[in-house]
Amino acid sequence: MNWQGKTVGYAITGSHCTFAEVMPQIQRFVDMGAKVVPIASQTVMTTDTRFGKSDNWQKQLKDITGNDIISSIVDAEPLGPSKLLDVLVVAPCTGNTTSKLANAMTDSPVLMAVKAQLRNSRPVVIAVSTNDGLGFNLANIAKLIVAKYIYFVPFGQDSPEGKPNSLVARMELVPETCYAALEGRQLQPLIIEKFKY
Repeated sequence: MNWQGKTVGYAITGSHCTFAEVMPQIQRFVDMGAKVVPIASQTVMTTDTRFGKSDNWQKQLKDITGNDIISSIVDAEPLGPSKLLDVLVVAPCTGNTTSKLANAMTDSPVLMAVKAQLRNSRPVVIAVSTNDGLGFNLANIAKLIVAKYIYFVPFGQDSPEGKPNSLVARMELVPETCYAALEGRQLQPLIIEKFKY
């Protein structure tokens, strides 16, 4: 994959348990020559959890990308008129963000970035991480899977016995999915095993 000359928007929402999985993917984009613009939801910017402190995650994002984090709706809006991003990935994408995106709600910098990207008919890649992917959120995922310019990182059940409704993307496939999206195709297979055993 040649990412030289490409600009990737990398948006992160509050599935804190997957942050350690997505940081290496951001590094991969940088290592392959892409410029990476980090975008984060308010939850990412303000919440400390057992998976790490907000300040530490923010520092990692800035250190890896060399860019400031877009963390407000006002700062995300110009992504549309500027046509800055070749591809925008939301990884991890929570059930909350999935639901709002599927229902045309724009109340966060991540959702504004998606709206800005779609207005330019440019690809958006979703990497789901939600405990209700096979529950109420399945309808929202279905709406997005058939939407134009939206692609999904292959996903599966991460704990079918313990959390049968939970779906998580294979974060290690984020760059490959984005590359396919730039070519206008969905990386296959879409639904795969995602066991944590």
